[in-house]
Amino acid sequence: MLVENVMTPKEKLIVISPMSTVREALKLMKEHKVRSVIVDKNTEDGAYGLLTFKNILQSIVAEDGDIDLLNVYDIATTPAFSVSAKLDVKYAAKMMVQNSIKRLLVIDNNELYGILTMTDIIGILMDSVE
Repeated sequence: MLVENVMTPKEKLIVISPMSTVREALKLMKEHKVRSVIVDKNTEDGAYGLLTFKNILQSIVAEDGDIDLLNVYDIATTPAFSVSAKLDVKYAAKMMVQNSIKRLLVIDNNELYGILTMTDIIGILMDSVE
């Protein structure tokens, strides 16, 4: 099974400007009930990033950062780990386990197509046991 058959498509993702404040990102995360947002590219040939609760906890809570002074770009993981939509899901899962990550952006030709999460992969396994 390919990543493109399992991933959450781009249309369902929350994308934020890298220059947005962390407060704006938190509002979006709360409003859409998500644990991460995609950080848009700065330039055409730039890299997508990923902002997660973990990034926010590390920067704001543990290091006494200010959610109104820090931009998303300052604390997001950029570039984010990514895979091709045409990759077999088992290789994506192996990458996630080996690197202890829960989300992979799905990017081809430096364009965002979706995100693959551990929840997406576990969903396939759950369906297969029924």
